[in-house]
Amino acid sequence: MSEAQADFVRGNSKLNELPDQSPVVREAIRIVRQRAEAEGGHWPLGLSDDFLLRFLRARDFCIDLAFKLLKNYHKWREECPEISADLRPSPILNLFLAGYHGVLRSRDAFGSKVLIYRIAQWDPKHFTAYDVFRVSLITSELIVKDAETQKNGVKAIFDLQGWRLVHAFQITPTIAKRIAAVMTDSFPLKVRAIHLINEPLFFHPVFSLIKPFLPDKIKERVHMHGSNYLQSLHQHFSETILPPEYGGSGPLMKELCEEWTEYIMNSEDYLLSISQIA
Repeated sequence: MSEAQADFVRGNSKLNELPDQSPVVREAIRIVRQRAEAEGGHWPLGLSDDFLLRFLRARDFCIDLAFKLLKNYHKWREECPEISADLRPSPILNLFLAGYHGVLRSRDAFGSKVLIYRIAQWDPKHFTAYDVFRVSLITSELIVKDAETQKNGVKAIFDLQGWRLVHAFQITPTIAKRIAAVMTDSFPLKVRAIHLINEPLFFHPVFSLIKPFLPDKIKERVHMHGSNYLQSLHQHFSETILPPEYGGSGPLMKELCEEWTEYIMNSEDYLLSISQIA
């Protein structure tokens, strides 16, 4: 067995650093495409080089795991049409305009993209848990197009200030399972860490719904910082990239939310093109 073949069996994160036109990368893409074509089935988003490369990078070029992820991704989309059927941001524009979600301009020290979600800006009278979940999926579909994000993954900060029972009642076991699936083995994006801040006591029963569906490696990447979070949060993120609302010197959350909303709206045609077609 050659060194490249051995890497394809066990995976090797160093292959993520190879240029896209490397013979090793091209061979990995060829093998995954060949498996997909041999299996048949419906591949609604096609099997382009760029598309397949996402799955290879997400699994450090382990062919078996990358192909499994490719199949799980399509299976999840088919089984969850209430989220994947329509990825246009315009129907939930007011949720973006409320400042629920922003993406930091700068990556963290490890090259990960950093996302911030603010529960206080989610009004459950107007938006369901599926709407909120769709926000995450829209962002994931856009940032996964970037090669550096494919290599270094994402980290998310969930600000749970304002979490109320009316939010908690929307997180059913079915939705909990959907959330867990995307975070584990159904989307070609490495979840490097999840940071919870300002979490109230009655959030924990909701997390208990999600936790059983998570693999141990994801459970270990969940950090709960509480209400006095600044010191512990800054151990994970440089103050220079965080917004002032979280003790940083970066752009204001208002600016970040507006920037990301504009980017998402400008991407509506692309998001419509990858919406699930029955």
